[in-house]
Amino acid sequence: MTTRCAPIRHSISATSSGPLATGTQVWWWHVPMGTYARADLDLLDSAEQARLKQLKSADAAAEYICCRAAVRRILAGFFGLSATKISFGRNPCPGCGSEKHGPPSVVHPETDWHISLSHSSGLGMLAVAPYPVGVDTEAVRDLAVEDLTGDVLTRREHDAVLAAPQGPGRTRAFLRCWTRKEAVLKAAGVGIVTDLSRLETRAWSPGPAEVTTDVLAAPTTWQVAETPVPDGWTAAVAVPSGTGGDVTVRQFAFRG
Repeated sequence: MTTRCAPIRHSISATSSGPLATGTQVWWWHVPMGTYARADLDLLDSAEQARLKQLKSADAAAEYICCRAAVRRILAGFFGLSATKISFGRNPCPGCGSEKHGPPSVVHPETDWHISLSHSSGLGMLAVAPYPVGVDTEAVRDLAVEDLTGDVLTRREHDAVLAAPQGPGRTRAFLRCWTRKEAVLKAAGVGIVTDLSRLETRAWSPGPAEVTTDVLAAPTTWQVAETPVPDGWTAAVAVPSGTGGDVTVRQFAFRG
C-alpha cells in the first residue's frame, strides 16, 4: 500500500452549476437540528420513509429528512429538474455485486454522474463527479482517541495522532485520518468493510495524498484531501487518481 502527495485545488463559489460542469462539485449545508418542514418529508420516497422508522431518535430522523431533501434540491438545480423528479438507487457493490449495499446513485434522470453523501451532527454534504467519488464529514467532538487508534490507524498514523496535543488537536488529527479513509472507501464503492489499519492516508499532512487500497480484487489508487467546511467539523473528498481538475466547494443555503 503506497501513498504520495498530489495536488487537488479547492475553490469557494456561490455560482450555480449544472450537468455541463467539469470536475468534482461539493456542497455543504447546515442542518436545522431537531426540526424539518413538511415539504422536506414530502420529498422522500417509500424506501426513505421506511428508513426513517429504523432511526433511533427524533433528532436523527429530522437530520435524515433534511439532508435527503437538501440533496434532491441541489441535484434539481444541477440537472434542471423539479426536486420531485429526482430519484435514487444503488449501483452494484464492486466487491460482491449486491445492489443492497452498493454506492448511492441517481436513478432519475439517467446520468453518468456519480454521487456521494455524508452528514454528521448538523452538517450535510454532497459530492457529484463524472467519475467515482467519496465524501465524508465528522463533527469534532469528545472522543476516546487512545482507545480507537489500534483498530483504525496504521503505525505511522497512530504515532502522528498521539503526537498531537490532547484535546481538540488530537481529536482533529484522528478525524482527519478517519474521514480520509471513509472517503476513499466510499469512492471505491464498498464502505467500511475492510481493516482500516491497513489503509495509509498520510493524514498527518494537511496536503492531498494518493492512497492505494487493495479492498477490491485489483488495487485502486485515489486522490484524497481535506475539504473546507465550517469550524466544528472536518471533511475529506476522494476521487480516482489522475482525473485532475478542480474540486469546487459551495455552501447550500438550506431553507427547508
